[in-house]
Amino acid sequence: MYFTYIITNKINTVLYTGVTNNLQRRMFEHKNKIISGFSSKYNLNKLVWYQEFNEINDALSAEKRVKGWTRQKKNNLIELLNPNWRDLSFGDPSLHSG
Repeated sequence: MYFTYIITNKINTVLYTGVTNNLQRRMFEHKNKIISGFSSKYNLNKLVWYQEFNEINDALSAEKRVKGWTRQKKNNLIELLNPNWRDLSFGDPSLHSG
């Protein structure tokens, strides 16, 4: 499985869109600032949206598409399935399986 995802900071002011083949591991890296860069600089560690794909090219296409969207369109995408902007990395059991 591959995932396109959006993370934000505690007050939802900055968004980051990424792709990974292991969302549980990637969120651990974001939350613990293991990899320096944009997400660690802006304290982005709250998973607010993700989509699963069987093929990496589909996940990469989705990432590219979402990155090109306006902030409002990204907000609408998040709020469609996560209206309260809760941290999905705590609520989805599939993210906690090995």
